[in-house]
Amino acid sequence: MFPHQSIILMGVSGAGKTQVGLALGKALGIPFLDADDFHPASNREKMHAGIPLTDADRQPWLEHLNKELAGRQTRGEPAVLACSALRKAYRDTLRLGLPDLVFVHLRVDPATIEQRVSSRPGHFFPAKLVESQFATLELPQHALEIDATQSIEKTVEQVVAYLKEKAGAAAVANSPTATGSSAQ
Repeated sequence: MFPHQSIILMGVSGAGKTQVGLALGKALGIPFLDADDFHPASNREKMHAGIPLTDADRQPWLEHLNKELAGRQTRGEPAVLACSALRKAYRDTLRLGLPDLVFVHLRVDPATIEQRVSSRPGHFFPAKLVESQFATLELPQHALEIDATQSIEKTVEQVVAYLKEKAGAAAVANSPTATGSSAQ
């Protein structure tokens, strides 16, 4: 099955994680999960009230997401997960026991995010928290970086191409020729 690992679309609120995730899941034939759906009511209430979450608020949520992805990995059911994963520590929690987890950072400038978030009526994440998202963001060192101001289709094409390249490189690295063994 391609891909064999789950993919996390990360970035600030309004980067397009949900829209890209839905399209990517469809393109890959795997389920899409939105980390926002896993937040406890207390976290949603805080965000709706314009109160940024603390690390203590996030930790149980991140651990729950990790267990969800680990269970899927064990069952051979990878997924696309939309999750802000703004700090390295959050990504480390998500990656526990999942060394092949792929992170894709959807990169967008603050002005575009402000406009996008302001135009989402009824969403529990208010535009006034955008600044706190950028303040929290620690740019990932080990993630595919994509300009998320381009079309969803182009973004999905780039992610799929990256996954195929990564899968091809892994296949070559694990081949008998690469490992020094030969069939006799």
